[in-house]
Amino acid sequence: MDQKTVRPPHVLIFPLPLQGPVNSTIKLAELLCLSGLHITLLLTDHIHTKLLKYSNIQSRFSSYPGFHLETIPDGLPEDHPRSIDRFIEVLESLKTKSSILFKDLMTTDSRRPVTCIIADGTMGFTCDVANEIGIPIMYIRTISACCLWVFFCFPNLIESRELPFSGNDLDTPIKSIPGMEEFLRRRDLPLFCRFNLSDPNIKTYLSEGTENPRAHGLILNTFDDLEGPIVSQIRTFCPNLYTIGPLHAHLKLNLESFSSSPPSSNSLWKEDMSCIPWLDSQPSKSVLYVSFGSLAVMSKELWYGLVNSGSRFLWVIRRHSVLSEIIETPPELSKGTEERGCIVEWAPQEKVLAHGGVGGFLTHSGWNATLESVVEGVPMICWPYFLDQQVNSRFVGEVWKLGLDMKDTCDRVIVEKMVRELMEERKEEFRKSADEMAKLAKQCFMVGGSSYCNLQRLINDIKAM
Repeated sequence: MDQKTVRPPHVLIFPLPLQGPVNSTIKLAELLCLSGLHITLLLTDHIHTKLLKYSNIQSRFSSYPGFHLETIPDGLPEDHPRSIDRFIEVLESLKTKSSILFKDLMTTDSRRPVTCIIADGTMGFTCDVANEIGIPIMYIRTISACCLWVFFCFPNLIESRELPFSGNDLDTPIKSIPGMEEFLRRRDLPLFCRFNLSDPNIKTYLSEGTENPRAHGLILNTFDDLEGPIVSQIRTFCPNLYTIGPLHAHLKLNLESFSSSPPSSNSLWKEDMSCIPWLDSQPSKSVLYVSFGSLAVMSKELWYGLVNSGSRFLWVIRRHSVLSEIIETPPELSKGTEERGCIVEWAPQEKVLAHGGVGGFLTHSGWNATLESVVEGVPMICWPYFLDQQVNSRFVGEVWKLGLDMKDTCDRVIVEKMVRELMEERKEEFRKSADEMAKLAKQCFMVGGSSYCNLQRLINDIKAM
């Protein structure tokens, strides 16, 4: 038999250039490497530079002979902040400038033709290019299925005049999203829904229901026991759907089967490991882990609430993430933090949430953070900031009963009350719910589980291409 006929498929993977999507998409890339597929990971220059600086991506993937790292400019000037409040500019630049380079890469790569593309579904230009040159494409979405379904239903919300809305009555029920009629409120929609229809975010996500079905398949970082009813709704638009999450735990299990090497963090910032010895010295489940991800900001009210709660806490504070209200740290905050707290600039989050000293998580409700907390059975207090986080926090508190939703308010009294509720008054109730969901999460990627079977189906479908 000719050797060329038995070479593995060559998949090009192109993540959305943000910490969360990059993190989970790289985990998918490694899962596919472990299955024997040849992978080219395409990163923007900006993301590539940060990964080389703070992660072991190059040495880690060197053990996979079919792996190749490729870069592409995002078309923005070097001094562009690429911050979340200006991320639409990143998307527009990718669409108008990088799409041409993407097509060139697809048509001039002399090493080996790409047989399948997996790209973030937010970047619709990848599907345009794939269709033009005749390469099958699959989309990956790294937000929650519940938020993606909200985006699918934007046309319904506009038609029923539920969007846009004005006024202060944020508890008005939302009735035009099938499967969420009983619990979703205005305040649970993404924050940009509170503005007018000309908001660029609404324009970006309005076409989700027509964009995602263009691909050969849709890959979601979730699992059926968590979001099954909502996944069924999305499947009416995208029948060929693969729920293969939680990707971080799925990869960890596979790596244990193939090698002794632990998964990489894929962090875009330097992790401070000093918090692990500090956690080792704390009583079991006594620490509230506080982190708002790579993009959020917060005020001193949160700090007062944490200290006043009397709870032990490990707090990730990235430089510039606390608003400049605090010129000098008040002595009561310094004293409370010194007695019961530990502050680091960036933490190894998966290790922290898996640590026996952690009993709760005060989170921005980003999807990666939510899944990591679910897998480890850690109850949550949700203080959402952007995009899918408002929807996620409602599901955490109202649907999955895994914690408390603190959206739209963050004064010290509320923070203190919610921390006490999670860590003391209702801790047994929340831990029981979290433990039950953690068991389901771990079963789904074991042999025969739903995510295990869906990953195998994805691999087989790629091979069939």
